[in-house]
Amino acid sequence: MKKDLLSIDDLSADEIYRVLDTAEAMREIGERPIKKVPTLRGKTVVNLFYEPSTRTRTSFEIAEKRLSADTLNIAVQASSVQKGETLADTAMNIEAMSPDMIVIRHSSSGACNLLSRICKSRIINAGDGLHEHPTQALLDAFTIKQHKPSIEGLKVAIVGDLLHSRVLRSNVLLLTKLGAHVFVSGPPTLVPRGIEQLGVTVATVDDAVRDADVVMMLRIQQERMQGAFFPSLREYYNLFGMTTERVSRAKPDVIIMHPGPMNRGVEIASEVADGPYSVILEQVANGVAVRMAVLYLLAGGVENEAAA
Repeated sequence: MKKDLLSIDDLSADEIYRVLDTAEAMREIGERPIKKVPTLRGKTVVNLFYEPSTRTRTSFEIAEKRLSADTLNIAVQASSVQKGETLADTAMNIEAMSPDMIVIRHSSSGACNLLSRICKSRIINAGDGLHEHPTQALLDAFTIKQHKPSIEGLKVAIVGDLLHSRVLRSNVLLLTKLGAHVFVSGPPTLVPRGIEQLGVTVATVDDAVRDADVVMMLRIQQERMQGAFFPSLREYYNLFGMTTERVSRAKPDVIIMHPGPMNRGVEIASEVADGPYSVILEQVANGVAVRMAVLYLLAGGVENEAAA
């Protein structure tokens, strides 16, 4: 892998499979009575989150601690950012303390790329604006791989707020790179112009879900919306919500995914979210293993162990 993980675009298909294979070994660590290995002992990882996060931040922190790294969480609300310090200055001050890796989530697309240019530390993108969320796509692929013999040839339906979703972009890049057929659906106001150029098919929700192997729901990101993108949440649910009736159009062994947090009764019905085809909590569990794999590989992986 390269110095940083900024985008799925930076990874070849072989590198993606290497992450997924490494995550399989890391998942086994989480099943031990003592969930800790000395792999990153002596390494310092800084978690710099400018946006709220539950799953991503928690799983990165657990991943770091299971690998025995020294972890520092910076609460932006209680930092010099509140005094007007720029992202670049914050990063350079952190860099002066010689961390090995910085995990960053930021509301601006490209924030991680900026840090990668000015920091010697390895940068991991934990979500930047509307751009990408690469570790989410990797954990989604890892989850799919546990339920399907191969990602190649699968029909994957992604439904919801396509316009504001960095998860969509990362998943489309990864899934098409691995040979899946991706169908996307959402209100016309929430479908990015020219999205077909990424190799996906825009369809109605019923056509997208019909005979799908995987259905991935996306959250309605009201905090990023300035204006009325659809009449009401009730109407959105009626037209695009994943109900048991809609799920019945997919293949019998379909899996239902959601990156979280879920808006129950808006993009997904509770009986679907909690149903037998749901792998939503598996995604959360797999996030720890995949992020352990990313941290391990960026730190040098087997090369480091060979040199030790």
